[in-house]
Amino acid sequence: MKELRIRVLAGVFVVAGVLSWAGARLWNSVGTLPSVPLAAPVVLALIAVILLATALSIRARLKAQREREPGAKGVDPMMAARAVVFGQASALVAALVAGMYGGTGVFLLEYLDIPARRDQAIYAGSSVVAGIAVIAAALFLERVCKLPEDEDDDHPGAASAA
Repeated sequence: MKELRIRVLAGVFVVAGVLSWAGARLWNSVGTLPSVPLAAPVVLALIAVILLATALSIRARLKAQREREPGAKGVDPMMAARAVVFGQASALVAALVAGMYGGTGVFLLEYLDIPARRDQAIYAGSSVVAGIAVIAAALFLERVCKLPEDEDDDHPGAASAA
């Protein structure tokens, strides 16, 4: 499984933001811009909390296992792999959603004097912050579940020698 790259996440965020900003300008000139739902930052924050709780739980179990504490429960490798996949998928979706709401929020900055648009800008900004929290929690989960580097991986012919 490949590690999540921050450059990819930043690229998704920027592209989604630019497209969302342009789409918001176009949509506003044609009609009424759809509102940013209040649930968007709440759902993203909930996902961030779940990812962080999973990472902290796995980290505590790994630490107890390393220190050979009596009664320590090990970590099932498939469960850890599923958690990492969930984290990576969540980070990619969060980058996309945060970019989308970020672009919309930048567009809404022009209309802060209108109370309804100000509220939408606040929801959009909160969604971006919550999306960044999801990405940070996913990267932390990935780091917790990362296996130690194998010494043979540094040698190009190591796999074929076995």
